[in-house]
Amino acid sequence: MVDDEPHVPVLLDRCVDLLAPALTRVEADGQGATLVDATLGAGGHSERFLTRFPGLRVIGLDRDPDALQIAGNRLAPFADRITLVRTRYDGIASAVDDVLGGGSVDAILFDLGVSSMQLDRVERGFSYSADAPLDMRMDSGSDLTAAQILNTYDEKALARVLREYGEEKFAGRIASFVARRRAETPFTTTGELVELLYQAIPAPARRTGGHPAKRTFQALRIEVNAELESLRLAIPAALNSLRPHGRIAVMAYQSLEDRIVKTAFTAATASRTPPGLPVELPGYGPEFVALTRGAERADAEEIDRNPRSAPVRLRALEKVGGEQR
Repeated sequence: MVDDEPHVPVLLDRCVDLLAPALTRVEADGQGATLVDATLGAGGHSERFLTRFPGLRVIGLDRDPDALQIAGNRLAPFADRITLVRTRYDGIASAVDDVLGGGSVDAILFDLGVSSMQLDRVERGFSYSADAPLDMRMDSGSDLTAAQILNTYDEKALARVLREYGEEKFAGRIASFVARRRAETPFTTTGELVELLYQAIPAPARRTGGHPAKRTFQALRIEVNAELESLRLAIPAALNSLRPHGRIAVMAYQSLEDRIVKTAFTAATASRTPPGLPVELPGYGPEFVALTRGAERADAEEIDRNPRSAPVRLRALEKVGGEQR
């Protein structure tokens, strides 16, 4: 089933405000400028940029073929100004080279994590609120599924995944329960996993911190899709793909993602003068400057209108160093 219902993009106006100066440096309508939407999803952010800047060119990336189909339908009126590429976002450099034949871009947008479209499609297995196959693949053509992790990872490896990617303090206990259960019957559905989590997590802990399955589902999804590994590669590649005065905006929805983004952005905005020198050497200043003060959050009005914006953390940079390529 393909869902053509538009979803509400998070921090849409703020993303446009942050990236617009880079897109309009030459022409007010974005003529000659290129934006990479590194997490295309249902195409909501790209639609706004293409509408607002009628000369803009967009390269939209997504690993999910269903997302590309949905976004392609939504963005059909702009078909002459958008190129869709099926790839993980750490493939950004190759995508830019393939589409532009080399060179740099003016702006890049990341909207990380699982998309609303994926959460809403029950059969994908991302949500713990409905029973579905234990899948969780963002790319249906990839091999690893959540069921395979639960049924084949040894207890120690499973506990590590839950602890590192879900920050689940009962990781060892959950892994033990999983190992005992799968010895009798392999896991096949999300409902079976949720039922086990209610048994494995002590009752007092289940009453606080949101749904008891939230952290485990996050951990499995991250492991299935190698999300953090991809992000660690994608951010440096994206920064390197920007031309001088180009801008990047990244929206993260959980602390593990945001920590990677913050670390990369901190390094990018640091002086490159060797430590110990009393003055900054010419040409060795920071290559980027921050456009946000720390991480920006959605305001109460947006959260009320779009509850999925509640955890968002937005960071943005502008490239001020480097030579025009």
